Amino acid sequence: MQGWFTDLTAVERRTFWACFSGWALDAMDVQIYALAMPTLIAVWGLTKSQGGTLATTALVVSSLGGIIAGFLADRIGRKKVLQITILWFSVFTALSGFTHSFGELMVTRSLQGLGFGGEWAAGAALMSEVIRKEYRGRAVGAVQSGWSVGYGAAAILFAIVFSVLPRDIAWRAMFWIGLLPAVAVLFFRRNLEEPEVFLQTRRLQEKSGARVRIGEIFERPLLGLTAAASLLAAASLGGNYTILSWLPTYLAESRHLSVLGTGGYLIVNIAGSFCGYLSAAHLSDFLGRRKTFVICAICAAVVVAFYMFAPIGDVATLLLGFPLGFFQSGIVSGMGAAFAEIYPTRVRATGQGFSYNFGRGLGSLIPALVGVIALPLGLNNAIGICAAAAYAVAVIAALMLPETKGKEFTAHD
Repeated sequence: MQGWFTDLTAVERRTFWACFSGWALDAMDVQIYALAMPTLIAVWGLTKSQGGTLATTALVVSSLGGIIAGFLADRIGRKKVLQITILWFSVFTALSGFTHSFGELMVTRSLQGLGFGGEWAAGAALMSEVIRKEYRGRAVGAVQSGWSVGYGAAAILFAIVFSVLPRDIAWRAMFWIGLLPAVAVLFFRRNLEEPEVFLQTRRLQEKSGARVRIGEIFERPLLGLTAAASLLAAASLGGNYTILSWLPTYLAESRHLSVLGTGGYLIVNIAGSFCGYLSAAHLSDFLGRRKTFVICAICAAVVVAFYMFAPIGDVATLLLGFPLGFFQSGIVSGMGAAFAEIYPTRVRATGQGFSYNFGRGLGSLIPALVGVIALPLGLNNAIGICAAAAYAVAVIAALMLPETKGKEFTAHD
């Protein structure tokens, strides 16, 4: 990372850190729920189906938030939308700690999802346009690795808070703490600048009287690209969210690990995830977007199947957590750059926001499906079947997209 990163301009580096920190906070707030889910199931007497529904609800609503934020980012600017979304999801994360029932938590989780989805839509467009084409895949993918940092922070927070507080209070404290880093992220973002290509496009639109139309991404020649990108996002994120949502519960219930034991196993998985984001980001700039998607999807399907179906012991489970995280995150790493490159500047955030977040909404149904079929099939079988099938679909979707590595952005494209 050091070689290309040190070659970035001050504006590129400032944008990178602002988006990285925001995405890390986003991940921390989202993963707090996954880590608290076993406790909520025990304390509130929730069923696994209800637990899966809560996980899915935020993700489904986040798809709407991402679509709205993408459209707004093309209308009013990437920077403004980023600032609004981080305040939004941080506030509703904290409010989740004051809930007392399944219904109340459903509401706060849903509203949190609006900001969560919007964060990616505006940030991916901003990063893709600010970073030069030679480093776009690496930079945008490296920002995606912030998810692992946020997840790691949530896992450490989980181990500490649940070790010093009673579980009835600990899960609430985790949600409350999720509000604090928002101040730091907003500080990083105070000096962000709008991408020059976006500003040029706005000036051209003002001269011609043209307006951003969300319908353009559903018309030829963009319709086929929107469909393929949405399918890739649905399959890749569906597999990813299945593991993110259910792995803590699987380790606690099926592997019978303690709080500290679960946290240790998750750290290995998170370390693999972080490496996967960075490695796939580099691969996407060297091998191309499509090849990287296909390689990661195939490997993810194989590893998750072995992890869940093979009769392996605790040591093997611990070690396999690394490649599991590596490939489940590697396939997501290149989406920001690839989706930016298939859309013209005038609807880039709109197209990215819709494809990624509509796909996220479809993919988020898979964790809920796991909760439904876990009772008759067993949790490990449910996770393995759903995740492996999702990654198989991701291979097909990746082959439907054109190779766009190195595309130059202009105000006239």
